[in-house]
Amino acid sequence: MSHSIVLGAAGFIGRAAVARLLEQGDSVVAALRPGGENRLDEWLRARAVDRTGLTVVLCDVTATDLGLPADLDTSGIRDVYNCAARFAFGLDEADAYAVNVTGALNVLDWAAALPALRRVVHITGYRVTTEGSGEPRSARGAYEGSKLESDPLLRRRAAERGLPLTITNPSGVLGPGQYIGLASLVEDLWRGRLAAIPGGRETFVPIVDLDYFASFLVGLPSQEDTVGRSFTVLDPRTPVLPDLIRLLAGHMGVRAPRLTIPVGVIERLPRALTGADPETLAFIADDRYDTAAADEVARRTGLTMPRAETVLHEWADHLVASRFGAVEADPTAGFVDGTWVSGDRAHPAYVLLHGLPVDSESWSEVRDALGAPSLVADLPGLGRSAPGDIDDVLPRLMGSVQSRPVLVGHSLGCGPVLKYAAAHPDRIAGVVLVSPAFLQPPAGRLLRSPLAAPALRRMSVEALASRLGIPAGPAVDSAAANLRRPGVAGRTIAALRRAGAPGRRAELAETLARVAVPVRIVVGARDPFPSIAPGEPAVIEDAGHYPQLTHPALVAAEITRLGADRLGAVAR
Repeated sequence: MSHSIVLGAAGFIGRAAVARLLEQGDSVVAALRPGGENRLDEWLRARAVDRTGLTVVLCDVTATDLGLPADLDTSGIRDVYNCAARFAFGLDEADAYAVNVTGALNVLDWAAALPALRRVVHITGYRVTTEGSGEPRSARGAYEGSKLESDPLLRRRAAERGLPLTITNPSGVLGPGQYIGLASLVEDLWRGRLAAIPGGRETFVPIVDLDYFASFLVGLPSQEDTVGRSFTVLDPRTPVLPDLIRLLAGHMGVRAPRLTIPVGVIERLPRALTGADPETLAFIADDRYDTAAADEVARRTGLTMPRAETVLHEWADHLVASRFGAVEADPTAGFVDGTWVSGDRAHPAYVLLHGLPVDSESWSEVRDALGAPSLVADLPGLGRSAPGDIDDVLPRLMGSVQSRPVLVGHSLGCGPVLKYAAAHPDRIAGVVLVSPAFLQPPAGRLLRSPLAAPALRRMSVEALASRLGIPAGPAVDSAAANLRRPGVAGRTIAALRRAGAPGRRAELAETLARVAVPVRIVVGARDPFPSIAPGEPAVIEDAGHYPQLTHPALVAAEITRLGADRLGAVAR
């Protein structure tokens, strides 16, 4: 069995390399800095990677002995993967040099003493040399400068010591956890701050998929002719930057800038105006790169590069789900034709739609308590979804559903639930209406104020929670973050006004009377509710308009109570 060591094993690329090595049955030493043990363990567990062959040790590549335990058995280590690096913009020069230059040389010197050494694989960047010339580029910051300096030093040291070194030069590696580089452009696009696309029509910022790169990386030692060579690993089919931004904008349902702005112009403008980090501008270029050598290696190992569009879409889903690294991402969440969805898209037992001004995160604790597959969505134009007709959300959402779920709506979300239930009773098992807005008194004067939307957009998490009469928490955090996006607060107020219109209220009351499947209404005891509702509603004591947030277990119990005997027949 081969034996490998991965340095920087808790990092973005390092942990993916560890996972790939373990998946192919290797025995792996994961060397990482203090504090990285839990991150690596959680990451591997989340991906159900068998950790039987894993040994975790602490290391410090800035030390000549790499700070490894004195009793570490290195006799069987054949392959060394140096994934340890300081990758960030705005780094201190000494910090960047210590890891990316001194640390990289230390790894080579340490590896030279390994009795079973087969290969040292080092990672640098795709812009280390000018295409075709082999001449170093000029650096714009400490990170790029340290990489430029280390490349010739590593090659020289390896040649002097007769070490089997292979260097990989990846472009921007995209996958869960990548929040540096291109991510800042995507965040500006998502938040409506990207007024113009940097560069020109042919600007090329190439990408490569994380899983593909990890597989490429770990496959190098088995190919003898890769010793002493470097490989530029990127997807040449990556759209030019203006098209890439438009592709992401279309996927996320936001507006893409029409204008481009040359890097030279950006450099002359005040940073306070552009918001551009000077270090990032080095990557905004029209250069193209020769990937023939890497493509041949991939062909021999049976690797197929995924479509750039798919990689970009999945990465954008992760960025939005994690709020660009602020929270843990929901791996099931993403955009479907501009609608933000989360959960089981094929066999849910429950499909839940939110009210306002919260979003689908407001169902999180109820979903956990239900103990069955569920599916949620942000209503069109609200939360993270692109604008559209809220009554169209369920026909689109149910297009992929093969089960007969219970539909659950809260407040405004009761409308599309009822409309779908009346039109497609054969597709569902029942309906639960939580605090249905159309059966309650219309909202007050706040909605008629022209300042309603700006006030809602500016609300802090604490102020929003106070206004809704609920405790601050993840659901309110999510709602507040989405309300600050351009247009969302205005569309929220507009949706509330439409929901309060007499015509809409009458339409939904009439639709409720026509629904042929079982219906259960759940209300909070402190929420105004008339006695004209059909049947006796289930009342949640000490709850207001948002019982799913204040009493999630009780709401889940009421949902499961409806048609409990039918759920056994739900197709899975």
